[in-house]
Amino acid sequence: MIDLSLFAGKPVAVMGLARSGLAAARALAAGGAEVRAWDDSETGRDAAVAAGLSLIDLADSGNWTDVETLVLSPGIPHTHPAPHISATRAREVGAEIIGDIELLIRSGAAATFVGITGTNGKSTTTALIGHILAEAGKTVQIGGNLGRPVCEFEMRGGRDCYVLELSSYQLELTPSLACDVAVLINIAPDHLDRHGGMKGYVEAKHRIVEATPQGGTIVVGVDDAESRAIYEECRDRDVPRSGRIDVFGISAQRRVPGGVYVLDGVLHSEMQGRSETFPLGRLDALPGVHNHQNIAAAFAAVSSPLAQFNLKSRTIIDAIRSFPGLAHRQQRIDKIDGISYINDSKATNADAAARALACYEDIYWIAGGRAKESDFSALDPYLPRVRHAFLIGEAADRLAAELRGRVETTKSRDLETAVRNARDVALREGLAGAVVLLSPACASFDQFKDFEQRGIEFQRLVAELPGGSLRVSKRGESA
Repeated sequence: MIDLSLFAGKPVAVMGLARSGLAAARALAAGGAEVRAWDDSETGRDAAVAAGLSLIDLADSGNWTDVETLVLSPGIPHTHPAPHISATRAREVGAEIIGDIELLIRSGAAATFVGITGTNGKSTTTALIGHILAEAGKTVQIGGNLGRPVCEFEMRGGRDCYVLELSSYQLELTPSLACDVAVLINIAPDHLDRHGGMKGYVEAKHRIVEATPQGGTIVVGVDDAESRAIYEECRDRDVPRSGRIDVFGISAQRRVPGGVYVLDGVLHSEMQGRSETFPLGRLDALPGVHNHQNIAAAFAAVSSPLAQFNLKSRTIIDAIRSFPGLAHRQQRIDKIDGISYINDSKATNADAAARALACYEDIYWIAGGRAKESDFSALDPYLPRVRHAFLIGEAADRLAAELRGRVETTKSRDLETAVRNARDVALREGLAGAVVLLSPACASFDQFKDFEQRGIEFQRLVAELPGGSLRVSKRGESA
């Protein structure tokens, strides 16, 4: 647990008591803060009571006396589409609004901070960077938007590497962010309601690079217009003579002079004026061209001379090849009667689903949920790969209309029916190499708690199919 004794004796409001919020409240209480914790759900409140925390309703203006800090869980809006009442109360008393990543920074932990953001691929890139550093013998803690809450990090005497996946929500709540290595992979429309439109979303993503300190490293993708503009701005930024910031572009589509790029399955590095090439070969845990962008980003981040990881390129490539992959991100979970079942539940927008569709032929596609955007056109180039689409959730009717005349569809409505329908059609058509792909292009909140629960349910349903060999734990880990 991180040391938050700097808040000792101070009243601190904590709104939202899921994993990260509960961890923040516990760390603050351990540091001597007077924690005023609340969650709008009974489940969250019960968890807080079980952890020995006192509950105080933050909707009541009388409970904000002397509060100078609100720690807000990132999923709770503080501006758009409308601020939560706790954010309104905080502003009424002039309290700052921050998140758990800000608490980690203020704890004074002696660590090298590597921050990763992007619309798609940030979880894979975060895990890949952590894997490379761990394989090279570094002491690594991975968290943020992925995995472990950062307030549960250990604070050790040595200099750890903190590898943090940072969502746009978290970036907005971290005013002191200054990553030693800042990685921005890509930008596509996402969460626009929470940021008041595309401009606000881009501004949130831009925060990861704008505060990079002297002696820091910036890694930015150039394969979309928004990211490329940020790369060019960073590259042309004036840096005082007394300092230095290295900026490296990465791509899976084109050569980037001075950067890292992957073309035709070969990684090219031109960092620091040194040219190296590495054929990647088959990477089952990192399929598709979009993962080439993630690989390039990870390679550039850990190769940064200013970060002083001091890794040999061959060590990095060997670690990339040994990467086991992530659950719910193009996770190949079983092959039954010649049909492969792929769990890509993390694909919660059209751009992410398009990346998955690009990786396979003869796809029996399970899609739908709660739509996050109005435009599904990113899917269009890959629809010829889809043999049949099985549509679930709130977006089923809308997706059916989008796909009419281009892809045969079945409105399965729920995931269990979709898995059964997809298996039946795939078996009937009998195509070699057929794939049943859960890549929803939508959020999960209409039928599931989150994408992880949706992915775990998909794995359970596949495990119960005749001939299935997979056993699934409650956490979604195959055994």
